[in-house]
Amino acid sequence: MESVFEIIAEPNRRAILSLLTSSQQSVGEIERQLRMPQPAVSKHLRVLREAGFVESTVDAQRRLYRLKPEPFQEVDMWLAQFRNFWSTHVDALERHLDRMSPSTPKKKENKQKPTQSNRKRDRGETK
Repeated sequence: MESVFEIIAEPNRRAILSLLTSSQQSVGEIERQLRMPQPAVSKHLRVLREAGFVESTVDAQRRLYRLKPEPFQEVDMWLAQFRNFWSTHVDALERHLDRMSPSTPKKKENKQKPTQSNRKRDRGETK
């Protein structure tokens, strides 16, 4: 049997999993949205079902597929170590950037350049 990572490495299976994150879907709905032939969709769904990623229920004459959370928890646990790694590095980068950036400059007053008439007025030389 393939590992969880080998199963989700296949692009069409990831596309199917992505579709199923929003709602349960039938084979026909998946086929139309991904523009894949029905036999290919069925093959990928079989692999995903056997690996425990999806489960199906029968609704009248169609089979609906939905995600199961358990295999994703295994992936999540494996990815946790990398989240910690990146979090530590991003935090260090943020501290480094904070030390590099000067304190926020104070806003300069918006003074108009004195004109000749303004200078005369200020000296009391107005007509």
